[in-house]
Amino acid sequence: MTDQSLQVQASVTGRLQGKVAIVTGSTLGIGAAIARLFLQQGARVVLNSHKHDETATRIIAELGSESCFFIQGDVADAAAMRSVVEQTLARFGKVDVLVNNAGMNVFADPLQMSDEEWQRCFSVDLEGAWNTTRAVLPAMLTQGAGSIINIASVHGHKIIPGCFPYPVAKHALIGLTRSLGIEYAARGIRVNSISPGLIMTEAIQSWFASCPDPVAEQQRQADILPCRRIGEPQEVAYTAVFLASDEARFINATDILIDGGRSQLYHD
Repeated sequence: MTDQSLQVQASVTGRLQGKVAIVTGSTLGIGAAIARLFLQQGARVVLNSHKHDETATRIIAELGSESCFFIQGDVADAAAMRSVVEQTLARFGKVDVLVNNAGMNVFADPLQMSDEEWQRCFSVDLEGAWNTTRAVLPAMLTQGAGSIINIASVHGHKIIPGCFPYPVAKHALIGLTRSLGIEYAARGIRVNSISPGLIMTEAIQSWFASCPDPVAEQQRQADILPCRRIGEPQEVAYTAVFLASDEARFINATDILIDGGRSQLYHD
């Protein structure tokens, strides 16, 4: 965490006081950062992952309290997501915010990719967001308010060779965001998305570690970015807090890029 982010954290608190949030895929990376910051900002938070493993146990121990609990469930399973929402309503009585963060990378040659790889990519990265959104919408519509935040990707804006079919799913997720945002705008529901670029999550750290020269590769990736540094999960989390808060009440059907300006830079 940078000194600047520490100063921001110290100066702004309570922005989500009284709100109840579900954050899918929240045991690692961006999802965990969002869950932590939501709690710091006064929200009650439901953590979620498709498995109850060591990382889930660790974050439950870190964050678990009367204001936070964990529900296992695969976002690709519509029934499991209905159960997550039902348990949240039983525990907290409402759902104000849904963050669809759960996702997976599927990068394959289009003609060598298996049917299973294609189906799993879309079942998690697109249908997973829809499964949870569909489960939470009735409660939000009844209360006449709600904020749904989809974690998309810079891959939903620019195509990087060798990453098929992941960008297809992320383009579709941004389309889902805009469509649902307009569909329910007059009924108090806001639907927005965030498109992170390169963020230093555990998965990215592992990828760097797998490179022949991890230090050189990390520097190469940082040098590609106009700001010459890789983003931090908390920097995405602060944008999620803003979109979840009443400060963003007139922002709807919008995608926010968090990529250090990378997608706007011209390359030969």
